Amino acid sequence: MKTFIAAIDQGTTSTRCILFDQEGKIEAVDQKEHEQIYPQPGWVEHNPLEIWKRTEEVIERAIKKAKINPNQILAIGVTNQRETTVLWNPKTGEPYANAIVWQDTRTKQICDELAQEGGQDRFREKVGLPLATYFSGPKIKWLLDNIPSLRKEAEQGNVLFGNIDTWIIWQLSGGVKGGVHLTDVTNASRTMLMNLNTLDWDDEILNIMGIPHQILPRIVPSSPLEPYAFTLPEGPFGAAIPICGDVGDQQAALMGQTCYEVGEAKNTYGTGCFMLLNTGNQIVQSKKGLLTTLAYQIGNNGATYALEGSVAITGALVQWVRDNLGLISSSAEIETLARTVEDNGGIYFVPAFSGLFAPYWRSDARGVIVGLTRYIKKGHIARAVLEATAFQTKEILEAMRQDSGVDLKSLRVDGGMVQNDLLMQFQADILNVPVIRPVITETTALGAAFAAGLCVRYWSSLGDLKKHWQVDKIWHPQMSEEERQRQYRYWLKAVERSFDWL
Repeated sequence: MKTFIAAIDQGTTSTRCILFDQEGKIEAVDQKEHEQIYPQPGWVEHNPLEIWKRTEEVIERAIKKAKINPNQILAIGVTNQRETTVLWNPKTGEPYANAIVWQDTRTKQICDELAQEGGQDRFREKVGLPLATYFSGPKIKWLLDNIPSLRKEAEQGNVLFGNIDTWIIWQLSGGVKGGVHLTDVTNASRTMLMNLNTLDWDDEILNIMGIPHQILPRIVPSSPLEPYAFTLPEGPFGAAIPICGDVGDQQAALMGQTCYEVGEAKNTYGTGCFMLLNTGNQIVQSKKGLLTTLAYQIGNNGATYALEGSVAITGALVQWVRDNLGLISSSAEIETLARTVEDNGGIYFVPAFSGLFAPYWRSDARGVIVGLTRYIKKGHIARAVLEATAFQTKEILEAMRQDSGVDLKSLRVDGGMVQNDLLMQFQADILNVPVIRPVITETTALGAAFAAGLCVRYWSSLGDLKKHWQVDKIWHPQMSEEERQRQYRYWLKAVERSFDWL
């Protein structure tokens, strides 16, 4: 009887369930979008109950599509949009408010106040992160400060906090009927509340932010020695299946791309863009605005760390061109439109819709299109939209090189935008290194499956996992060094134009 590992991939815009076999091949997949809620400018929310409902639906439909018995699933791994913050009542299972999404900027005032003592890097040495609206800690504080009587409820033990991984695992393992309350080291490292050295919640930071310790989940390895818990037979899986993988989405992609050696890097092109560089057991503190984060922890081995650079708006810019400007009717059409012109016509699009992430961390920045003349057509705009993703990636790679002293030899890529040949070629050109796409581009879900599969010995080791990674296509640089430098110089000039808008 053939067996599988299930991965639940709960992303910013949709939830998927993917069943993988022992070769790392996809047996079945199901996906459903959920609503993006924008109550006011800069605010982004999700309904946690809708996300859980979509999760149940995609699990049931993936099993149905695969035409298998649920007992053929040996383990479940969960991967998730990180930093998105939920507070809920463990007795009723009801969230106290919508989840505050990672892109949300409402905590700017909290971050500014915290930075008055010690600056933006006040906690960086302990947690590897600057004070920024991106992370969960300030979001928890905002909810406790702004929802009437919530702080009192928290002190009475009626509140649980989780990023979306914690919420899903709590629901899967029983919810109000005794669901487990935990998170893994990768997700915990995105809260601004976990000490990178101890891999535990930092009491001093909790005190400063006024966050009660008892609302926080237990921190566990990404791939444990024993399952975290089991699903309930009456739940969406229809059987008691071990839940034994939990990895934040970008770290899951690093695992799925088998970047297990120091100096190996991957870039995921999704709603935002996320590049991670494996730094092994070294905690590399960034001087260039990058994040120091957990890469993963397997069993009782020590933690593996990474440097990360995040770009807020990449695939989301293509959606904006589709939905807000109506220049294309599907995201895939952006490449066709961009190919109607030879180059960007001299325009550069900096998509700082909610500020700039690494390496700038400027929440005062806003989006700009510069270099406009009457010559510009919609094809030039499409081209500048794609190039913006590649330029932002180059900025982060440059910062990683300066921080770590490691020169990149190639870049492994995944995510929805890697099907875009024009973008991938321009990425290789502007980086001057080969860009490599694997056969299985669902590397986020694959990484979660790998984490779960290691726990139940479906795969024996990280070396075993490397055998299942295969190259699909490589793009080699074709641009002259002079042109590369010229384009990049203009890009940096454009970025400066986006500063100090607010």
